[in-house]
Amino acid sequence: MKMHPTLLAAALLLTLAACAAPVSDYTSSEAVNQLTLNDASHSFVVRFIPGSDRLAYGEAARLGRMVATGAITASDRLSVSPAGSPALAERRVVTLSSEMLRHGMTISPVAVADVPRDSAIVEVGRYVVTLPPCPNWSAPAAADFSNMRSSNFGCATVTNLGEMIANPSDLASGQPVGLAAGMPAAAAVYRYKNDKVILPTPNSSLPIAAPSTAAPGGGNSPGS
Repeated sequence: MKMHPTLLAAALLLTLAACAAPVSDYTSSEAVNQLTLNDASHSFVVRFIPGSDRLAYGEAARLGRMVATGAITASDRLSVSPAGSPALAERRVVTLSSEMLRHGMTISPVAVADVPRDSAIVEVGRYVVTLPPCPNWSAPAAADFSNMRSSNFGCATVTNLGEMIANPSDLASGQPVGLAAGMPAAAAVYRYKNDKVILPTPNSSLPIAAPSTAAPGGGNSPGS
């Protein structure tokens, strides 16, 4: 008995549909295993003694408190724009640079308009890295004949990068080319050799943020 051509074609289409991967149920856009970089920069004003390059009373102590509380961290990029004549502004940059070097940080001069008199505007360039929701097993566990990547592909690499990056701002742009800051580097070596390493303290300004949502599928899975 011969099968009608229309019925034969329908049977073939049904067979192929049964073997095809459920592409409509899952796409690679559902597994964006990438780091999220959020800008958390801020600025503040530092006061000087009128007509002088010396910090006003209490300003040095305020800078120390900002470092201790995490308002300024070693992973921030600091820049300063002082008021005054070119010569006075240059001396004020040197004063602030010396003060921040006491905390192991460097600061770079920039030109900003409308700086209050006898003061300087300090820009704190900061980025916060948010890790992807890994492990990611959102894709169906059944065999995939479309040769698509696993939803967990790249999770370990991206997560490790986010946790290892010392300065999150480096993910936005590279460090400016120039000489290395010798004093902070020497101070770090000194603390290491003398067993005086400064451990991080819990605060809300850490450069790493945990995923906002729980990883699909619960805990770790073999092969993650």
